[in-house]
Formats: sequence, structure tokens, C-alpha cells
Amino acid sequence: MDNAAIVSFATSMFAILNPIGSIAIFASMTANRSKPDRNSIAIRSTIAVAIILVVVIWAGEAILGLFDVEISSLQVAGGIMLAMISLSMLQSQQSSIQDTKDSETSVITDNDIAVVPLALPMIAGPGAMVTVIVSTHQYKGVVPNIEMSVVCIVLSILLAIGFLASGPIIRFIGTKGLDVISKIM
Repeated sequence: MDNAAIVSFATSMFAILNPIGSIAIFASMTANRSKPDRNSIAIRSTIAVAIILVVVIWAGEAILGLFDVEISSLQVAGGIMLAMISLSMLQSQQSSIQDTKDSETSVITDNDIAVVPLALPMIAGPGAMVTVIVSTHQYKGVVPNIEMSVVCIVLSILLAIGFLASGPIIRFIGTKGLDVISKIM
């Protein structure tokens, strides 16, 4: 991968992982938890995001091959999914894919939310996986995979920093600001 391809992959993954919107989701899902618990969830969920994305980088195409799914089919399905999310955002509705306020939080308040549903499918969800698999198909080889792995790990670290700083961020922008950012992102 040349520098332009790395930057393009990094910006695509940044947009899809949506650290700002993810901080809002994290804050709403961990609002009733203690600070040590929130910090633990932040670290574990971002480690899970990094692991999920790196595994998809290195084994995603092979896994698709086991199920006889072609990249073109994956691109079409990913495009349809993103279009549905975009249309729901235009109608000022939160997509059911992203809706966390009632369904997940009420059911999993006492459970560990670090990996499911926070890391997967909320952050490292289908959009991120499709982007990673399409990129690995486009840029084949060990060196591009290493470069994409580094990008995903760095983005996971930035996400961890955002999660750990979510308390001060939420106090600064407030709940209404959080709702606005969630709608924009």
C-alpha cells in the first residue's frame, strides 16, 4: 500500500468506527456503572475491537471462502446496509442497528457489555468488517495486512483514550450535546 492508500483506509475506518459517536454510545451504556467498571469496560472493549479487526484482516477472506461468499456480494450487501442506515438518519431516526437506549441497556445492565454488544456489533460491526475485507482483497500481501493491522490498532487506542475520557467529555458537552453529536455522527 502506498501512503495515499493507507490514509484512505485510515479515514474510512475512522469514519466507520466513529469514535465520537462510539463515545456517546459507551457513555450511555455505562452511565450507571462505577468509574473502575467503566474503565475496565473501556479497555476490554477496545482490545476486543482491535482483535476482531486484526483477525478479519488476516482471516476474513478465508472465512468468506468457507461460506462461498464472493467479495462483490459482500460489497452489495454492505452498500445496502449503509444505505439503510443513511436513510434512517435522513429521517432523523436512529437505525435499529445503532439503537442502544432501550433494548440492550435494559436487558444487559448487570452483564458484561465490553465485547457484546459494545465491541461487536456496535463498534467493529458489519460496516467495519466489510471495509476491512474489501481493503484486504484490494491490497493483497503481508505488508499491506501489517499496515492495515497497525491502522486498526492505532484507531482502537484512540477509541480507548476517548472511552477513558468519556466522563469529562460528557460533563463538558452535556447530555443534549451528546444527543446532537450522536445524530450528526
